[in-house]
Amino acid sequence: MSKIISLANQKGGVGKTTTAINLAASLALLGKKVLLLDADPQANATSGLGFDIDLPGIYECLVGEKSAEEVILQSPDIKKLWLLPSSIQLVAADTELPKMEQAHHIIKKVIEPVRDNFDYILIDCSPSLGLITVNSLTAADSVIIPVQPEFFALEGLGKLLQTIRLVQGGPNPSLTIEGFVVTMFDGRTKVHNQVLGELKEHFKDMVFDTIIQRNIRLSEAPSHGKPIILYDVICNGTSNYLSLAKEVLEKNGYQVTND
Repeated sequence: MSKIISLANQKGGVGKTTTAINLAASLALLGKKVLLLDADPQANATSGLGFDIDLPGIYECLVGEKSAEEVILQSPDIKKLWLLPSSIQLVAADTELPKMEQAHHIIKKVIEPVRDNFDYILIDCSPSLGLITVNSLTAADSVIIPVQPEFFALEGLGKLLQTIRLVQGGPNPSLTIEGFVVTMFDGRTKVHNQVLGELKEHFKDMVFDTIIQRNIRLSEAPSHGKPIILYDVICNGTSNYLSLAKEVLEKNGYQVTND
């Protein structure tokens, strides 16, 4: 059975979608069958992989118009990577989901029939703590939290951790934190090093060893509809996300070579 990992942070601009796209692509290129579920109405993970944001996707699944199997798309560039797309229509879900039976479990029900088709399912959560995000956390086995090394980002973690505890105390008691990943890191700045130190002091080995360095190529790649490894194979962004993917695999008991 696959492992389902949500990528969540209610603060926007912390590299969450960038991490979702590039971790998914890296895991797929390392041989795992990966589904990336775009659960963000901005649909940036969908467009960032080069797909049309007007196609049927997760919203149609949530309201019962389509099944996941009907809307999942295979990447034309990475054969072991699939996408369950999003669209702006997903904005309506926070209004419609409360009217449904077992409202916190709708995404879980959507992906359960296709779960065994994949080794990993990554869910790119919206930058909020609304019902779509709670649904994503309810469906997940664990959560990866991207953290920008700024003090406001660090302070905002409290609300997300509180939401995770509420989910653990309610609809998903088995939810765990896979880890915190530091993104957009610039080792030349004092504040970035200071925040990294505080994060490691508070969360210790829950912080991934891999650090995603600030890299202009990472911000360019989505406009070309490509993960970084296909846009610039030799840049720091590519090596960082491959390293993160290997670390995730090792945490889950896989043996990974350094080839």
